[in-house]
Amino acid sequence: MKKVMFVCKKNSARSQMAEGFAKTLGKGQIDVTSSGLEASQVRPEAIAAMKEVGIDISDQYSKPLSDFKADEFDVVISLCGCGVNLPPEWVMQEVFEDWQLDDPAEQPDIFPRVRDEIKERVEKLIESVKDAAVIG
Repeated sequence: MKKVMFVCKKNSARSQMAEGFAKTLGKGQIDVTSSGLEASQVRPEAIAAMKEVGIDISDQYSKPLSDFKADEFDVVISLCGCGVNLPPEWVMQEVFEDWQLDDPAEQPDIFPRVRDEIKERVEKLIESVKDAAVIG
């Protein structure tokens, strides 16, 4: 099973929503964690936006990237364009993508749009990981 790390600046919104979608949509297919360059708190708007689509992330919490080892993950996804700030070993994994999504923390009214963009990308990611598992 592929191990996926979603990483963002503070692990408070985008990476938390990605973790929620991936755990739900990729259950049994991928192993998912999220973290931030620095840890903070999961934003209530992120919890509310996910609840609107039937996914409860209220038990998730913010974790610093420094708690993890890059070589334990197959796929690393940056959600905020922070790839340039990641330690080099994180961008050298089998798959690294920088999704550069807008930060809803700056504009809370865009939470639903960003959530939906994350869902689409997570669905594609799960498909590509499944295909790779079949091919590889």
